[in-house]
Amino acid sequence: MALAVLVVAVTLVSVLPIARLLLEAVAPGGRFDLSNLGSVLAAASTWRATWHSLVTSLAGTAISLVLGTAFALAVALTDIRAKAALVFAFLLPLMIPPQVTALSWAQLAGPSSPMLITLGLAPPLGAPNPLYSAEGIILLLGIQHAPLVFLAVRAGLRGLPREMIEAARACGAGRLFVLCTIVLPMMTPALVAGAALAFVSAIGNFGIPALLGIPAGYTVLPALIYQRLASFGPSIISDVAVLSILVGGLAFLGFALQSLLIGKRDFRSVGAPSAALRYRLGKARLPVELAAWGVIVVILVVPLVALVATSLVSAYGVPLNEKTMTLGNYAEVLFRQDATVRAFRNSFFLAAGASLLLMLLAVPFAAMIVWRGGRLLKALAMLAEVPYALPGIVLGIAAILIFIRPLPILEVSLYNTIWIIFFAYLARFLTLSLRPVVGAVQQLDRGLDEAARMTGAGYLFRLRTVLFPLLAPAAAAGAVLTFMTSFNELTVSALLWSAGNETLGVVVFNLDDGGYTVLASAVAVVTVAAILAIMGVTALFGSRLPRGVLPWTD
Repeated sequence: MALAVLVVAVTLVSVLPIARLLLEAVAPGGRFDLSNLGSVLAAASTWRATWHSLVTSLAGTAISLVLGTAFALAVALTDIRAKAALVFAFLLPLMIPPQVTALSWAQLAGPSSPMLITLGLAPPLGAPNPLYSAEGIILLLGIQHAPLVFLAVRAGLRGLPREMIEAARACGAGRLFVLCTIVLPMMTPALVAGAALAFVSAIGNFGIPALLGIPAGYTVLPALIYQRLASFGPSIISDVAVLSILVGGLAFLGFALQSLLIGKRDFRSVGAPSAALRYRLGKARLPVELAAWGVIVVILVVPLVALVATSLVSAYGVPLNEKTMTLGNYAEVLFRQDATVRAFRNSFFLAAGASLLLMLLAVPFAAMIVWRGGRLLKALAMLAEVPYALPGIVLGIAAILIFIRPLPILEVSLYNTIWIIFFAYLARFLTLSLRPVVGAVQQLDRGLDEAARMTGAGYLFRLRTVLFPLLAPAAAAGAVLTFMTSFNELTVSALLWSAGNETLGVVVFNLDDGGYTVLASAVAVVTVAAILAIMGVTALFGSRLPRGVLPWTD
């Protein structure tokens, strides 16, 4: 019975959306017709947006590789101090929503930046904001996804055999020689995996290219889908379905290239892991620490200071001083504006509800995957990852296609309701809740469950009294990841929201798009404060959580 429920659940949230999307592309309206597919693929705008997506994603991935690898090497293989704080700060850009990242950096440059005006460094009026460009998009995509490379490379470095490094050092090899000839070649799988994750995330990123690219007329595929969907028209659903498949194809290309690069090579090694290995930097330690924290200041602190400065001025484009400083923007968005108040409520409901429901589903699902095994459960586990691996814009279109018509039997439509966003969150974040619990089950002694079964305890009773209490820390960690990611989500909800069902990500995007920059900045600062609070609380209790389930507590 439990297995049947899991099969139905995964089919609904993973298989059905993708199947419906493919059907609409080749059979719009239920009739097989490839003419619309051909017209979309023949349009110059399609390939221009595709080229822009590839350029920004590839260049952004290159920045992520350099930045993430450098920090992973410093944290994993050197004796620099305050590593926990450094990791916390470096991972924060990944937790901050893309639209907030774009907004904060946009406030850092340009002639209207309150911070630059206050410091007397603002360019002359009429000068363009350099962030509104392809280069600006590339820079922020690189910063946003560098933590993904960092996590992959750090995990690989922890398993690097220390004997190989010590043998090379004993033969007189210098640190740079060892790094180039042993460490980095052995890290090829981790580097490729991190690069693939960064590329796929960049391909599906909507917030950064939308806020920085649309004003500059530089359109990528997710932004093109958003603009097409907003334009309506008789064939628009089929058009965006084709574009969504194209985005998904680019994402699949990233993972396929990963398999091609490392699939036929053997990177196995023998020896003790290098978790305890530390290069002693000696006199170079302080300069390295200053350089690392200097990067954190540039990519994180300065943009956030610019965002806070904008949120505190009475009007965009004025300096921050005793005459213009005000908390009125916060009062406006937190207490007066119905849309922002409603967005806070909606986002909390969606994030908390999805986190709780997925946590309840993840425990029995993880136990079955690890303890029962079998092809069916392995296939279900892989299918559960599909909605998260695909760009969010693809899932959003698929949800529209499923729910644009009333549900069978019930004759109720979820389209233009908050429940369609809730469904999309369940599909997209199932794997986030599942992964930590799977890791915990793999470390759990099955004897306790078997002992309870031998005494005649039923499945639900064992689930309630054995599995849930033992797996509660890992399940809670998965719920925290799901809550933080969905609380400020934009890519999916940008396509699915309707009047009265706004989310925080949508509100920030709409306020900035409508010219209410100071109000958008105030909402963004509140969301960043919420993220910091959640990450800080979980970091305090990190020792009680299974190792590795929350990257900033590891």
